[in-house]
Order: sequence, then structure tokens, then C-alpha cells
Amino acid sequence: MSVARPSRDQLLLTCEHGGNRIPSSYAHLFRGAGDVLASHRGWDPGALPLARLLARELNRPLLAVTLSRLFVEANRAPTNRRIWSRFTKDLPKTERDRILARWWRPHRQAVEAAAAAAVARGKRVVHVAVHSFTPELDGEVRNADIGFLYDSRHKREAQFCHRWAAALNALDPSLRLRYNYPYSGAADGLCTWLRQRHPQSRYIGIELEINQALVGAKGWRRFQDNVAASLRAVL
Repeated sequence: MSVARPSRDQLLLTCEHGGNRIPSSYAHLFRGAGDVLASHRGWDPGALPLARLLARELNRPLLAVTLSRLFVEANRAPTNRRIWSRFTKDLPKTERDRILARWWRPHRQAVEAAAAAAVARGKRVVHVAVHSFTPELDGEVRNADIGFLYDSRHKREAQFCHRWAAALNALDPSLRLRYNYPYSGAADGLCTWLRQRHPQSRYIGIELEINQALVGAKGWRRFQDNVAASLRAVL
């Protein structure tokens, strides 16, 4: 009787825009901003439910942020001015440093530690950061259901995304699948941050972007199940 070899891939699941909460001590900065907080500018609708389903189905922990990106942007480097929104950019530097220390840095450190621990055990980290995008932005209708974001200079990331897309297409050929759309996978983000800390042979970073038009629509649960099944197939 043959014994299956343990996988050398270690899945790391994160969700950086899972909610639109504002800490109570800063709620006054967002007075009257309920509409923008509830919009795609405040969070990624659908991303957290999908990330939680992936965690359950693939039996992996999930590292998620439920604070609004308008409070502090969890998917930006601390030196990127876009880490702050119009609501927080004019706070004194000492206050912004306090926000980074208390609300931004813990998630980043937890993800970094999880990746480093897997690499130390001889694993290759497959990091899937779950996000979603608005169906229309500035008059442009996005023509994709899923975007696989990766660094096109990293052959292993490209190969993994194409294999994942093929597995998902086999389950549901109606899905519109695109690569590095609607954003670039090499732009500033958590995956880009981690690529700088681990060799390509030990780290694969993918941002999974889903169209928010799918969230809660007919077939939403089947869609989530198919994403989980296709990811399981390629790990």
C-alpha cells in the first residue's frame, strides 16, 4: 500500500478588507460618512465570507482585517501615502504612528510570522489574499468575474494561477477569468511586501479578486464552493 507524500505547499489565507469597522475613539472623524464606509471604498463586500469558506473547506486558519481601509489601509506599505484616506491623512504624525502600531502592524506581523514559520519548516508558502472589486468604477464596467493577481516576473506564480484558473474553468466554464485584472499584481500590497522577504522557490503570492456583482446573487454559494474545490485541486 502506497503512502501519499505530505504536500510541501503550505496555504496561507488572508483577507485585508474584510470589514468597515472604525474604532470608537476615531468615530468622530467619520461622522456622516456612513455611505462611503458601506461602499466598495470602505471595504471589500463578499471577500470575508469567501475567505472563511476557503478556511473551513481547506482546513486552514484565516488572518483577516475587519477595520475599514478608510481608517488605515491594511494592503499598503507604511511609506505609501495611500495608506491614509481623506479622513485620516491630516492626523498628526504621532497619531498616525499610533494607529500603525495598534491597528496596522499586528496583521502584517501575523502574516509575516506565519509565512516565515512555514518556510522554516521547508514548505513553500502559497499565499492567497482574498479581495473583491466593484463591478463598475468611474464609468468603466469591469468585464471579469475573477481576477488572479500575481507578479508576472515570477514564473511559479503565473503557473499556479493558470493551473488554478484551468481547474475553476473546468467546474464552471461560464466564469470570466482574467489575469492581473482589474489591478496589477506587482503593485504595492501585502503579497509584494512578502515577495521581498522570501525567494521565489519558497513564496507564491496571489491576490484573488472577485466581482462584487456575484456576492449574494443566485449561485453565490456554488461559486464559493467551486473556488474552494479548484484551489484544493491545485495545491
